Amino acid sequence: MFGLFKRKGGTPSVPAGYRAYAVGDVHGRLDLLEPLLDDIVTDAQARGNSRNLLVMLGDLIDRGAWSAQVIDRLRSWKPHGWRSVFLMGNHEEVLLQVLDGDVGLMRQWFRFGGTECLASYGVAAGQLAELDDPAALALVRQVIPPDHVAFIRGFGDTLSLGDYLFVHAGIRPGVPLEQQARSDLRWIREPFLSHGDRHEALVVHGHTIHDEVVELSNRIALDTGAYRTDRLSAMGFEGEQRWLLQSAGGDRVADETNQHSARLAAIRSA
Repeated sequence: MFGLFKRKGGTPSVPAGYRAYAVGDVHGRLDLLEPLLDDIVTDAQARGNSRNLLVMLGDLIDRGAWSAQVIDRLRSWKPHGWRSVFLMGNHEEVLLQVLDGDVGLMRQWFRFGGTECLASYGVAAGQLAELDDPAALALVRQVIPPDHVAFIRGFGDTLSLGDYLFVHAGIRPGVPLEQQARSDLRWIREPFLSHGDRHEALVVHGHTIHDEVVELSNRIALDTGAYRTDRLSAMGFEGEQRWLLQSAGGDRVADETNQHSARLAAIRSA
């Protein structure tokens, strides 16, 4: 658990001198992530000096076309004066379990986004179908660069910032934050989504797709289904203020995509 201060009571806020931007599930949509990152930096510059945090809420990979490029981009995204915090999503968890040898889970992963993820690393879907499980696992381990794996293994589960708790999926109601099960932080839906009472902190999460960003008294949901809706959502937090940023489209692929692909090819051939 990452943590920066904590307070209770009154209007939810982040500590003085800090500004945070939380980004919902990217799922391989580099074309939406690139302009959103640009907008976040521009927005922060317009608001003046502060300690800026970028909080990625997990599920950076799978489903969309550019999982590898998203990882590569965020590993290298280091504007001056910014700190980035990456939280573990259930899709990153599954990828790591596969890489650690869970062959039984591997074919399931292929069906819920792993095939698209591997395609971004240069693996054709037909290529996987022709391989038995040990050979397919060997290929997965071969094509994903070790520095990408190490980067993902370094993701945390939560960030506590003032009155907010940032997490991928949510928390189990009634369980103290320090006793939350990791599986709930990465996978929970119910009873978290329907719970109406306040938690120890205002929970900011992704994981469950909503048509629009949802702001309730006890949680804020930022997953607007980028991979299928062409809308990637983020929210800024400073003091007692909150504001929304979104990247929308789908026909606009960032010019840097090919550069990232070339860099990944160089990594694999090194």
